[in-house]
Amino acid sequence: MTSAVDPPFDQLLATAEAVARERPEVDLELAREVFLEAATLLHNGLALDGLDDHDASAVVAGLCIDLCAGDPGAAVRSRSRAVLESPGDLHDPETVSGAYLVAAAILQL
Repeated sequence: MTSAVDPPFDQLLATAEAVARERPEVDLELAREVFLEAATLLHNGLALDGLDDHDASAVVAGLCIDLCAGDPGAAVRSRSRAVLESPGDLHDPETVSGAYLVAAAILQL
């Protein structure tokens, strides 16, 4: 890989590699390219703007799971609602919820 991705977006590249390992039908280079594009779009689109490092990392971790779902758009929207109902250790659940919706819009999910 020629591009370095800063945290928390580096989680997306780790996910690409994990998916390629777990699913033999997935081409590693293609997975990296797709997740690198997602990281770039989310970074440039300021999807995590206004979040502290903890919450930003949590959003990207959730996106890593949701982008691998059968219907990523539905998964991200569901997670956006779920964090409001059960915020766990999030510092700013409302902004996190909004960040998921911004991410879905940026990624055209």
